[in-house]
Parts: sequence; C-alpha cells; structure tokens
Amino acid sequence: MHSRQPFPERGLYAITDGPRADLVAACAAALRGGAAVLQYRDKTGDTARRRAEALALARICADHRVPLIINDDIELTAIAGAAGVHLGADDADVASARVRLGATALIGVSCYDSLERAHEAVLAGADYLAFGAFFPSPTKPLARHAGSGLLTAAKHFGKPLVAIGGITADNAQPLLDAGADFIAAISGVFAVADPASAARRYAQLFQN
Repeated sequence: MHSRQPFPERGLYAITDGPRADLVAACAAALRGGAAVLQYRDKTGDTARRRAEALALARICADHRVPLIINDDIELTAIAGAAGVHLGADDADVASARVRLGATALIGVSCYDSLERAHEAVLAGADYLAFGAFFPSPTKPLARHAGSGLLTAAKHFGKPLVAIGGITADNAQPLLDAGADFIAAISGVFAVADPASAARRYAQLFQN
C-alpha cells in the first residue's frame, strides 16, 4: 500500500493518454514539471500491463507527494494503493467506490455540462467535480461543450473544480478566473516532446 497523498488546493491535473512505451518516464517528467495531480487513464483491456503501470505510477507519485487517481477502475485503484478513482457517466457509482476504497479515498466525478449531475455527485460524497469540454478536445472530439459560467455556478458546491477539454496554457486563464481550481490536460502534456516543459507552463498559471 502506498501512502495516499491529500488532494492539493489547485494546480495542473495531468491525465495520461493511453498505452505508450515511455508512459512512466513521461509521467515522471510531468511530475517534475509541476503536475499537482496525475490520473492514469487507459481504456484497454490489458489487465497485466495496466496493473504494472498503475503500481509504477503509484510509486513515482508517492515520491513526488502527488495523488494518483485511476480512471474508471475501482479494483485497480485498490490494487495500486492509488489515492482515488475518477468516475464517468458509464462507470460505477460513488457509493460503490466509497465502500470498496474507504473513507479517505479521493473520488472524482465527470459532470460534463450538468450542474444537476454535479449536485447528485456531491450528495453521493464525491470529493471533486470535473466539467468540460470547454474547448474542442483532440482526445474526445465529440464531447459535450461546457461554458465557463458552469464553473462559477458550481462554486457553491464547495468542492474542488476541475476544468477539462482542449485547455492549453494559453486559453486556460478565463477558466481559472471563472472558478476552476484545476486545469486538466491530456494531449497538452503528453502529446508533446517535452512533458516537463509543458507541465511547467500550466503550473505557472497557478503561481500568481
């Protein structure tokens, strides 16, 4: 079991981009660059590889004192000793995740463009809420579009808010101004040659 890291107050929420030979090295670079949270997102069915990668990422996240969140997979979260799990509309519910992972696990929920879904997630015990896509996303080109006003409206839930979807270091500021506590990035960090420099550019947005 790896020591679970508390959820930070704000920062870059870096999300991995599926199978790649240099996954652990790329994630280590993003952490060096200042990622505040790392999510392991791999939609393949390769159980053995996913388990090995999650365990490796849990180790480097512990070294950097950054929470590791596992996308969609409650069992893998438990096996890896990750800090928590992120759940989308088609995944298990918050209550099931809480029973399996315990009171201290971080449970995040994708709320897309829906304040109603966010309200339900908060009532169910979610620890943070993610909204998006705010801009066209190369990872999810068909994602529902969210407006920045959603972030402002969601502040009253009193939970950390994550903005996701096509967000770059150049277009992120209005979302921070609207109330985002975290900027999530997939391709913005992991589809570039130098994930450390990319992460640093995002991280600098939070140093003001």
